[in-house]
Amino acid sequence: MTQVAIIGGGPGGYEAALVAARLGAKVTVIERDGLGGSTVLTDCVPSKTLIATSDLITEVEGAAELGIEIPHEIHADLAAVNARVKRLALAQSGDIAQRLAHHNINVIKGTAHIESPGVVVATTDKGSQRIEAESILLATGAHPRISPDASPDGERIVTWEQLYELTELPEHMIVVGSGVTGAEFASAYNGLGARVTLVSSRDRVLPGEDADAAKLIEDVFTRRGMQVMDSSRMASVKRRGEGVVVTLTDGRILEGSHCLLALGSIPNTADLGLENVGVEIGEGGFIQVDKVSRTTVRGIYAAGDCTGVLMLASVAAQQGRIAMSHLLGDAVRPINLEKVASNIFTAPEIATVGISQVKIDESGMQADVATIPLSANPRAKMQGVHDGFVKLFSRRGMGIIIGGVVVGPRASELIHSVSLAVSTSLTVDQMAEAFTVYPSMSGSVAEVARRMHRQI
Repeated sequence: MTQVAIIGGGPGGYEAALVAARLGAKVTVIERDGLGGSTVLTDCVPSKTLIATSDLITEVEGAAELGIEIPHEIHADLAAVNARVKRLALAQSGDIAQRLAHHNINVIKGTAHIESPGVVVATTDKGSQRIEAESILLATGAHPRISPDASPDGERIVTWEQLYELTELPEHMIVVGSGVTGAEFASAYNGLGARVTLVSSRDRVLPGEDADAAKLIEDVFTRRGMQVMDSSRMASVKRRGEGVVVTLTDGRILEGSHCLLALGSIPNTADLGLENVGVEIGEGGFIQVDKVSRTTVRGIYAAGDCTGVLMLASVAAQQGRIAMSHLLGDAVRPINLEKVASNIFTAPEIATVGISQVKIDESGMQADVATIPLSANPRAKMQGVHDGFVKLFSRRGMGIIIGGVVVGPRASELIHSVSLAVSTSLTVDQMAEAFTVYPSMSGSVAEVARRMHRQI
């Protein structure tokens, strides 16, 4: 029986553990904070739970357009919201624990250190435990990047892991960083009713995303009263009494009640003993892996944010599954990052899959593109939806769908049909011929595909 040690119990770790156990391996998972890792306990699950409350408020505020009168002003009880956030996170962690127990997977709460290629030492509150393993999977995740000029205090200056300790809605939240995390929380707190200022060091929010989607989101942010400061870099953040002072590099001063630091992530690769076995570390401290999750050392794999491949829970889980399938001789298909679907949970959401406009432009790929605004969709009109669009990319001359962008309410659900098309190489005609419900938001996906038809 193959002995497998997995360091880290997030999506990359626990999904790998389940695959390994099903394939007959004896599995030990070492997790420091709790099963589910930061994804479940402090990051993805909590943030999307908070955003669900914000989205509901945003929807209700638009009720007047649908003929509904709300007699009282709507407000969020942040203490109750965050209590629910933490309760759901713990419940999800408990569900994962039950799944692992069902498959007889040994779970150790503590930290881990690689002593040699076949030995992991787990340190717990009861002492150290030596685990001999034929293979090791590193799934240690990442933690928020902080700046020496902006030290979090957990009260007024916070990271996204500390937000859920707040019991009162911030009067003025200054969000530093306009990537996915910064944009999501800026949108959420704006929806909850806080005054929000978003500080972006780049010339627009979400600089790594589809340009049309990013422009739409920035326009929505501004229209809803958010102050968006493009091309503005933070120099320092200091606490002043019951508030904060954010100084920008050009000398401008921002004053608010709270500051959220959304400055990116640092992989949890220090103090693992990687130097003992020669696992190669790349730029930024990320573990180098190939497309089946192997590191540079035989028998040691890695998955998730600690690899920096794509910092998504879905990618981490897939990397972990692939690693164990490869290790244990099961059929395996290397990860294909050109078919990954992702979503940004702003209001409206931005969902993408496959090859992006930037990749098409940089590579010189011959591609067709078509876009339809959601405002033209009958279901969107019925629901009072004005912001959003559906965009598809296809290979010119072949019509094969290679990518897409959906911006709108619950775009994370609408993108699935486009993801299926990308993953199975459907053509725009095949997409167009599939029936959609009338009226439905998904009808816009088929309509875009119809507009991309080329007569033979």
